[in-house]
Amino acid sequence: MFLKKIDVVAAIIQCGEEILCVQRGPAKLEYISKKYEFPGGKIEAGETKEFAIIREIKEELYLDILEPKFFNTVNHQYPDFFITMHSFICLIEHKDITLTEHIDQKWLKIDELDGLDWAAADIPIVQKLQEDYI
Repeated sequence: MFLKKIDVVAAIIQCGEEILCVQRGPAKLEYISKKYEFPGGKIEAGETKEFAIIREIKEELYLDILEPKFFNTVNHQYPDFFITMHSFICLIEHKDITLTEHIDQKWLKIDELDGLDWAAADIPIVQKLQEDYI
């Protein structure tokens, strides 16, 4: 069976000592339904990863980010698709966001991140953040 391959970007949005965690809404796919994730989305044809993360965060959160800095890349196989997720640290100065695609948001310190029910592909990002910054 051939699995669909998806290339996406994810933003690790940091304000002061806290990181933005957003919760997906209910989904047909149980393994991502209501899970927490780092916001982001698919890279469109012809886009750089940096442009994609800036565009996605503007669309999802009405937030302008400047100078996203590459953090890591995660490859994860879900039951129905394979995802390559490129994460970027995005520093912001205020927490004024508008959720357009998610049902909840939490601002947590890095050592609190593992208390959430994360989407599987986001877990390696949480682990690396905790290894690098705690």
